[in-house]
Amino acid sequence: MYINKGFEKKTDKQTNKKQNILQKSKDRRNRMTMNNIWKPEENIPANILAVLSKPHPNYQLAFLNIVQLLKTQRRTGWVDHDIDPCESISDHMYRMGLTSMLITNKDIDRNKCIRIALVHDFAESLVGDITPNDPMTKEEKHRREFETVKYLCETVIKPCSETASEEILDDWLAYEKQTCLEGRYVKDIDKYEMLVQCFEYEQKYNGKKDLEQFWSAISDIKTEEVKGWTQRLLEDRKAFFDSLKK
Repeated sequence: MYINKGFEKKTDKQTNKKQNILQKSKDRRNRMTMNNIWKPEENIPANILAVLSKPHPNYQLAFLNIVQLLKTQRRTGWVDHDIDPCESISDHMYRMGLTSMLITNKDIDRNKCIRIALVHDFAESLVGDITPNDPMTKEEKHRREFETVKYLCETVIKPCSETASEEILDDWLAYEKQTCLEGRYVKDIDKYEMLVQCFEYEQKYNGKKDLEQFWSAISDIKTEEVKGWTQRLLEDRKAFFDSLKK
């Protein structure tokens, strides 16, 4: 029987890569303590808990310490594909905020989009960046994130500013439940920014890093404006990979 050695080598490489991703997912599962009911107040880091436990807590400092967790946590999808260093959760949110400023649709409140972009992954400060590879239902993921946002808004943010507490919760829900067109736009920008980052990593690794699975997110983009951005990105990506064949 003829065996294509090149194909066999590529298949083995893909299998090893898949096993590596599954192992990382399993490691996260062991940290998620699925047998117990997860509560945000039980996952506050000790240094932040110390700030909140003082007789007169510095709530502004505690809030910024929570935000710091978003700056230090790497995005799970890239970590699973051995991209090192890779972007943090806050890197992703910040560029989404700036991308929202590029919206030209006059029916859209750009300022609201910027706010939604800056808080949409806020819960991941305590919950972590959970991916479809993780052994957790969408319902449980939503429960943890919603409980976290409510807890942080009520316990940490409200003592600083009741207005900010209400806005952050409302903006987070606008994204999570798609209660307004701005929420839909930011949902699309979330996918678009991820694809831009993906293309940047493909260029960084000179096309040798297999990140094809991330491009399936294109089908989730619904708004015409962001679809247009994505089409131009696809054209640039095609030109890049075509140049590698020369």
